[in-house]
Amino acid sequence: MKENGNPYKPEIATVEDTWYETYGDRCIKTLKVVLDDEKARESWGHRPGQCAMIGVLGVGESMISISCSPTEGKFLRFSVMRMGKVTQALHELEPGDKMTVRGPYGNSFPVEEWKGKNILTIGGGIGQAPLRPIIEYVKANRGDYGKLTLIYGARTSGDLCFKGEFEGLNACSDINYHLSIDVQEEGWPHYVGFVPSLLMDVNPSPENTIAITCGPPIMIRFVLENLKKLNFADEQIYTTLENRMKCGFGKCGRCNVGGLYVCKDGPVFSYDTLKNVPEAFA
Repeated sequence: MKENGNPYKPEIATVEDTWYETYGDRCIKTLKVVLDDEKARESWGHRPGQCAMIGVLGVGESMISISCSPTEGKFLRFSVMRMGKVTQALHELEPGDKMTVRGPYGNSFPVEEWKGKNILTIGGGIGQAPLRPIIEYVKANRGDYGKLTLIYGARTSGDLCFKGEFEGLNACSDINYHLSIDVQEEGWPHYVGFVPSLLMDVNPSPENTIAITCGPPIMIRFVLENLKKLNFADEQIYTTLENRMKCGFGKCGRCNVGGLYVCKDGPVFSYDTLKNVPEAFA
C-alpha cells in the first residue's frame, strides 16, 4: 500500500499478455500486467499471499489475489474468474489495454519463517491462484526449503488452472505433485476423487512440514480435518481468506469473521488463529 500520497488513487497499468486457464460460464483468465509508472513499479514489493484491487476505468474494481511471486520479475499476474460486471470487463482486456491497480493489501505467508521446512500446498479450483506465489517463491529459493509437495484438484480436468506449469514439474526430482478431478474422464492419468481424500491418499508426513490450503470453504474444512488426522499441529497449518477481502483498508466492516477483520488481520491466517472461529469456513 502507498506510504505517501493518496492510497485510494490507483496506478495505471498496461496489459502485457492474457490467456485462459479454464473455459465455460465461470472461466478463469490470467492477466499479466506492468505498472506504467517506473517509480511505482520499482517500489511495489508484494509478498506471497497479498491481494490487489484491480479494475477497469468507468466500470469498477474488484479485490483479486496476486498470482505471481515477486521473484518472477517486475510484472503482476492476476487470475480472474468471470463472475460479474467487473470481472467480465477484466476478461475483455487484451494486450495493450489499460487497467487500474491498487495495493498490495493484507499480510502474507511467512515464507521467511518457513526456511528449512518442507512445504505442502493443497488447493482446489481458483484457490490455487493464491498458492501459486508460494510455489514459485520456493522454486526460486530452492536451497532454503525442504521437500515441495503440491496437491491440487477441481471438478473436471478443464477446471484445473496452471496445468502446463504442473506438467513442467515432471523433470524436478525434488518436487512432487498430485492432481485430482471429481469424476473419471477418459484418458485421465491421475487421482479421481475429492481433494481431502487425495490428501489422505498422499499421506504426507507432518515432520518439519508446513501445510497451506486454499479453495472452496467446504474443501478447506475437510482438508483441515484430515490434516489433523495426519497429526499436523495447528501452528503448522495455514490458509487464506482472500475471497472475503473487500475495501482492503478496514473501513467498510464487511470482511469480519468473528472478531477478526480479513483486510486488517489477514487474509493469511494460521489454523491456530482460526480454529475457534467457525464463521471462517462457512
